Amino acid sequence: MSSETNGATGLTGRYASALIELADAASNLDKVAEDLTSLRAMIQDSTDLDRVINSPVLSREEQVKAMTALCAKAEMDDLTTNFVGTVAQNRRLPALLGMISSFLDELSRRRGEAKAHVTSAKKLTAGQLKAVTDVLKKAVGTKVSLETDVDETLLGGMIIKVGSRMIDSSLKTQLQQLHLSMKGIG
Repeated sequence: MSSETNGATGLTGRYASALIELADAASNLDKVAEDLTSLRAMIQDSTDLDRVINSPVLSREEQVKAMTALCAKAEMDDLTTNFVGTVAQNRRLPALLGMISSFLDELSRRRGEAKAHVTSAKKLTAGQLKAVTDVLKKAVGTKVSLETDVDETLLGGMIIKVGSRMIDSSLKTQLQQLHLSMKGIG
């Protein structure tokens, strides 16, 4: 991939760094991180929103209007809303997910948090997320920042990745292992 869209010095990194500095100066890092996490989930869950973001047909003004209306409806902080509006105004919306990831990664790094990616068969409840976070915090020995995904093909259980370590307790994997062991018997 090109350096224009990746890395701390790329496009996404520059936008993320600028937002971190602004949010830090306003003592608003937590709210902006919460807003961006919500926005990322909205983008990933909505094909219509994805079309708005990636449409070359919509004018700059239409994209700005749509994105700022979305942020207002979701009651996002003014800083987040202004940031998303600026990204839209600069015709950089296709890179927004990368900017969000760069922001959250940098924030985790600054806070000394380990980043964990949890993929589950169904969306985890707040209680389940807290339980997973607590267990990972004990295992890793530091704060843990969770990123979650849903993959219904797992059938049950979850896959947890922390750094280069992976724990796969999904039903799908267990069934695959059983299937392979049964082939060995016959």
